[in-house]
Amino acid sequence: MSVSVSQEKTKNDIEKYRHIYVIIEHFEGKIIPVTLEMLGEARRLMDEFNQKYNSSEKVVAVVLGYNVRQLCNDLVTYGADSVIYADHEELKYPINDIDTKIIAQIAKDAEIMKKISPEYEKTFVKPRYMFFAADNIGRHLSSTVLAELDSGLASDINKLVISDLDIRHEHKTKGQSIRYEKVLEMYRPDFSGFLWTTILCLDNKNPEIFREYHPQGCSIIPGAFKPIEKDSSRKGTIVEYSPNIDHNLKIKILNRRVIKKTIDYETCKIVVSFGRGIKDNPEQNIKLVEEFAELIGAEIGITLPLSKKPYQISQQLDSKYMIVDRVIGTSGSNVMPSLYIAIGLSGAVQHISGMKDSEVVISINPDENSPIIDESDIFIKGRMEDVLPILIDQIKKQMSTVSIRSN
Repeated sequence: MSVSVSQEKTKNDIEKYRHIYVIIEHFEGKIIPVTLEMLGEARRLMDEFNQKYNSSEKVVAVVLGYNVRQLCNDLVTYGADSVIYADHEELKYPINDIDTKIIAQIAKDAEIMKKISPEYEKTFVKPRYMFFAADNIGRHLSSTVLAELDSGLASDINKLVISDLDIRHEHKTKGQSIRYEKVLEMYRPDFSGFLWTTILCLDNKNPEIFREYHPQGCSIIPGAFKPIEKDSSRKGTIVEYSPNIDHNLKIKILNRRVIKKTIDYETCKIVVSFGRGIKDNPEQNIKLVEEFAELIGAEIGITLPLSKKPYQISQQLDSKYMIVDRVIGTSGSNVMPSLYIAIGLSGAVQHISGMKDSEVVISINPDENSPIIDESDIFIKGRMEDVLPILIDQIKKQMSTVSIRSN
């Protein structure tokens, strides 16, 4: 028994990768919601990790900005064990080139480890895991930071598991079954919307091409996780980092104006969404949906696969409808209208999660076995090309009748 413990201690002593680093986003002095969601998930993962592996690793929040010291205590109350902050006038607004370099500096700085985990100071090389937000800033920043740290990235993740896996791979393990420990399993919906894709960032353990990939990093979809309850009694270590900033910058932001989403689902009473059922005649079918939505005063949504622009349509329709801001589901917006009309979409779980709180759901689909039927109050079996013209015609007649009576 003593031999086993000694071997485990030696193994832990030489580990080079430690902690979950969570990259914080904030706006006008406030932490944005997805940051608190990431901290909450990091806290849950790390608590399970430390119990499983008899370890003492931490959730480390990394925040850049100007006059951001006041955010640090809040980050601790929402789950961070340690907060590393860089406060500089040049960091007032996010600039990807600058932020990438500073985050990479922080991630590789062993001196910081003296203050947050002195027991790991001598062996620390880089973080074990790293989380970013899957928003406009985080998607860009995550890719450049992980490239700077010479590791891989999984984008738009909405489920995370840490486990030990037996992997056999032609190149990474030279065909042998090898145990990978403390692997971050990163899940995201695939293109179909019905299946999960599991992404792993694995070291090459083949002696001929040996290479380690850390941190294991991902960008996390807003709304995928819940923040933990704020606990003002939590204590944490706060470390100020003095960044090395290149003052010969080609970009300087004097001011910025945040453009809100072009689609406002929060105030919509009726939402009409369409999916890949438009495929037989995308251009004409979108125009049908558009006409129908205008008649009933509805906003239009789409499923995730359509934001990938799988069909050739006019630039006007493409730029108006096949955009990320219109996606409803785990990769987009959550809606709660009085009436939700699902046209030509099958009902993938990722989409359902974004509209399940609608009061009344009407679906139009030729396949009565499609999952959307289970979410529907009214299910109309038929092709959208056949059903929508009838509905449009009847609505126009009803509107005409109402108009005549009013006169």
